[in-house]
Amino acid sequence: MCGRTACTLASDEVSRACSYRNRGGQRRQPRWRDGDADKYRPSYNKSPQSMSPVLLSQRHFDKSAPVDECVLASMRWGLVPAWFKENDPSKMQYSTNNCRSENILEKKTYKDPLIKGQRCVILADGFYEWRRQGKDKQPFFIYFPQTQGTSKEKTEDDPATSARNKENSETACPPEEASPDLTEEGEAPGEWTGWKLLTMAGLFDCWTPPGGGEPLYTYSVITVNTSQSLESIHDRMPAILDGEEEVRRWLDFGEVKSQDALKMLQSKNSLTFHPVSSLVNNSRNNSPECLQPVDLNSIKESKPTASSKMMMSWLKSSAPSKRKEPNTCESKKEQEIKAEAQCKSTGALQQWLQGANKKPRTK
Repeated sequence: MCGRTACTLASDEVSRACSYRNRGGQRRQPRWRDGDADKYRPSYNKSPQSMSPVLLSQRHFDKSAPVDECVLASMRWGLVPAWFKENDPSKMQYSTNNCRSENILEKKTYKDPLIKGQRCVILADGFYEWRRQGKDKQPFFIYFPQTQGTSKEKTEDDPATSARNKENSETACPPEEASPDLTEEGEAPGEWTGWKLLTMAGLFDCWTPPGGGEPLYTYSVITVNTSQSLESIHDRMPAILDGEEEVRRWLDFGEVKSQDALKMLQSKNSLTFHPVSSLVNNSRNNSPECLQPVDLNSIKESKPTASSKMMMSWLKSSAPSKRKEPNTCESKKEQEIKAEAQCKSTGALQQWLQGANKKPRTK
């Protein structure tokens, strides 16, 4: 299952982080649907009913759009089927936060969107899962392994890391010079060197109140049997799309038919994880401490792993000024002083988490 995620990037960073190549090999940076960037709020602790960034084909909104054009949208977690007759979606009697890949074709709620090609990719830093330990449950944060030193500043300081990152980036994302392209603003989209977002397969639907009103776009995360690497935590996991090609095929509902798309939903051993504090158990808690690695044998923080170090480094070194800020009584000058102090400190996952004097708002 998947009942809690984190997505701490600002809206413009999300767009840069999920750039893609079209069929012609040109790199594109997906734009947000009109107004949707403002509906999204970064959060360390996203729960169902909140708005999350979702990637999907532009053809769902514009039939004349190129078949391989993608767009970002803010959608509410918890699918509300188009045929739902109540005026209030909260009156649904069953949970649609997740849908099991094995049962998609057996339930109208999910079968209809699948047949219509309404496939999407849910974007997140990672997701939380709880391992049962007797009467207690221990939360873990699960995410893609991160390449150490993705920050350009750190890469330039370390030639060995620079060479390693160059090799990794060329494998996952060929250099921009190979096929230059322009964004709508007329600027070439730079290669993303920040946090590698987790890409989860999902289905979405559009519900309109029977009495009329604004359409509501919602989604469900598809789950599969867990992988060997995660079976000690839980027996289910989100269906992960690993790499640009898998994301492209899942979204291309014209070329890749439903039955072929379902075959892509497999458990994968491509994720890493670390234990976190029970602070995340309460969805109202929304702070960097939710992601902080802990030592299961003591109360104190654990020694960060390579990937968790990268997470802290990214949180700390990424530009706080670009993120949506919560309501705060701090003066702008105080915030600038804090941001400057954070940029000067060193260390990895610790930097990322402590560095966002930006505590994202939940919504």
